[in-house]
Amino acid sequence: MPVTADTLRLHFDYSAWASQRLMEAAAKLTPEELARDFKTSDKNVLDTLVHVFAADRVWLSRVQGAPQATFIDPADREFAALDREWPALYQRWQEWLAPLTDEGAQAKVKYHDMKGNPYEQPLWQILLHVVNHGTHHRGQAAGFLRAMGYTPPALDLIAFYRTRS
Repeated sequence: MPVTADTLRLHFDYSAWASQRLMEAAAKLTPEELARDFKTSDKNVLDTLVHVFAADRVWLSRVQGAPQATFIDPADREFAALDREWPALYQRWQEWLAPLTDEGAQAKVKYHDMKGNPYEQPLWQILLHVVNHGTHHRGQAAGFLRAMGYTPPALDLIAFYRTRS
């Protein structure tokens, strides 16, 4: 079920849009609220956002053939750094995706996970995974906001499509 390069670019635009909206909502939280432990794998709003950012960065390095040695750097856990670096990362994704063709989206990509296990998959599968991974974790962070009494921003794909029409 391959997808077109235009569809992949559109979904990365969605991911950038949704992440920006969630970052704007998280910016209104106190440091204590950002760090409130919800007993999930990434614990809190900040660490969940950092996890998505770090995964976005790792996957870009993998598809570019220059794997990153670490997943999360200590500086990533500073909200101001995340707020600055994440849009820049999405810009790098958009620049990398710009020349992608439908044929290029079918190309197999060899990479290693953080444990060193080798894999090979079509690029389009990796790219859809990156978007889906971000959607999953942004949903968790939006749930954390709701649990603290805040109304999270609309992050649904359909809401993004509506902004494009």
